[in-house]
Amino acid sequence: MNLTWREYPDAPDPGQALGAEVDVATGKATFVEIGGFPILLVRAQNGPRAFVNACPHQFLPLNTRSDQIVSASGKGLICSNHHAVFSIETGQGISGEGIGTCLSEIPISVANGQIFIAKEA
Repeated sequence: MNLTWREYPDAPDPGQALGAEVDVATGKATFVEIGGFPILLVRAQNGPRAFVNACPHQFLPLNTRSDQIVSASGKGLICSNHHAVFSIETGQGISGEGIGTCLSEIPISVANGQIFIAKEA
């Protein structure tokens, strides 16, 4: 079951600050909670991306067992609980139990070096 980020309980409002862009390093995931809502920030090829930090299989955080969830190639996000792999660019499942599922992407914007949840159109 794939939920959009807004369908999760306690989803933060658009415009909410998530942190400094400089803190989102290549090859490493950054974990943020806004009012208990788990967010995963990563640096993809074209800049930062944000996803709900919840594997679509059991809704556990991807970093349940380890914060090292970016694959060695830098192209995948690996669920530390059951090793499903998702594209760092799109959140689409690309290996294991990830195939056929997708992480819920959170639209973001960057202004003055800060990352924000994008305001809805």
